[in-house]
Amino acid sequence: MLTRAPKGTKDILPSESYSWQYVEEKIRQIARLYGYREIRTPIFEHTDLFVRSVGDTTDIVQKEMFTFEDKGKRSITLKPEGTAGVVRAYIEHSLYAEPQPIKVYYITPCFRHERPQAGRQRQFNQFGVEVFGGKEASLDAEIISLAVKLFDSLAIKGLKVNLNSIGCPDCRGPYHEKIKEYLGDNINSLCKSCSDRYEKNPLRILDCKEEGCKALIAGIPLILDNLCDECKDHFDQVKAFLDAKGIDYQINPLIVRGLDYYTKTVFEIISDSLGAQSTVCGGGRYDGLVEECGGPKTPGIGFAIGLERLMMILEAQKAIDIIEEPMDIYIATIGDMARLKASDLISVLRKKGISADMDHVGRSIKAQFKYAGKQGYKFVCTIGENELTTGDLRIKNMKEGKEDSIRIESLLDYLIKQLGGSSND
Repeated sequence: MLTRAPKGTKDILPSESYSWQYVEEKIRQIARLYGYREIRTPIFEHTDLFVRSVGDTTDIVQKEMFTFEDKGKRSITLKPEGTAGVVRAYIEHSLYAEPQPIKVYYITPCFRHERPQAGRQRQFNQFGVEVFGGKEASLDAEIISLAVKLFDSLAIKGLKVNLNSIGCPDCRGPYHEKIKEYLGDNINSLCKSCSDRYEKNPLRILDCKEEGCKALIAGIPLILDNLCDECKDHFDQVKAFLDAKGIDYQINPLIVRGLDYYTKTVFEIISDSLGAQSTVCGGGRYDGLVEECGGPKTPGIGFAIGLERLMMILEAQKAIDIIEEPMDIYIATIGDMARLKASDLISVLRKKGISADMDHVGRSIKAQFKYAGKQGYKFVCTIGENELTTGDLRIKNMKEGKEDSIRIESLLDYLIKQLGGSSND
């Protein structure tokens, strides 16, 4: 057991991490482009925060949270999603007193105790954005645009934006009663989870994946036909802004999302490369969440992207061919004095931003060259007794196969010239 990662977790090895860094840098670039700044919140919070924000009728709270009691007898939970912690930070640090809207993003690990499968792990990573203090439909369209921009920058194909509105408390109450009336004679045919939802939050029945429940709601009244005037107008504006941005979307009246805090706009971005786990991005508006968590009345909206699923899409589509930049130079050495000289040279090169290394495991000169070749170094040179005596060394361009003879003290200037950089004091 000591040599196996816990079930539902996955190591990201050095051979894979460069791809993750590439995607994360794309995320940061596009977030900055849209005016979002990074926020980092703890990986655990007080359990009550998630019960209150995510909702006690959700599968996350009922079945999936990693919750434990700390030494102070407090109930603590590893965060199952990113929004609640950001809302808590918004309230705790009085960010509502700053000029609005507050636009933030995060890249964070999350934890859910569920059955591991492709694209779904017990520890996973999310990229999310949250905006507080803006009620206009233009923000709804903006965050969808941001997600689409990210996917486009990664050359991902086959994505669809599914859009819906689930209204506000004013129009959702009457709609709940219509759902109950429609399902009234079939309550006993609902799955256990939906039987519980029937009284507490019947809208969530529309999100059920059980085939029996899906059949029962086939002709159910749609929320879009039961919106109040304000919610209908807001949804029409969202569609108008998306049209103005040239973003294709389709209306899906059965999207309700899995968290209780959503209001008005909800959306999902679906991939055709993931099989059953097709949702790669999901989000929407949560205009009552800040107030529910103890803050002032504040509109909010956001989304989250599962990075594991995103990486699966990139791999399946071969959307990007990411090759890690090789290190610049490997200095092979013969003898102790040569190792000391190489160590000194490497320190000088690194100070100038040139990646360099040497042998640290006692390889023979032949094994050092073999190692440098496998690691893909751009240049390789050798320092031994003869080079120390004459001050001359030969340096090989590994890609072109040609060699140059230079003075040892000219190594830095030579590499700067070959690598296209410049020396900075």
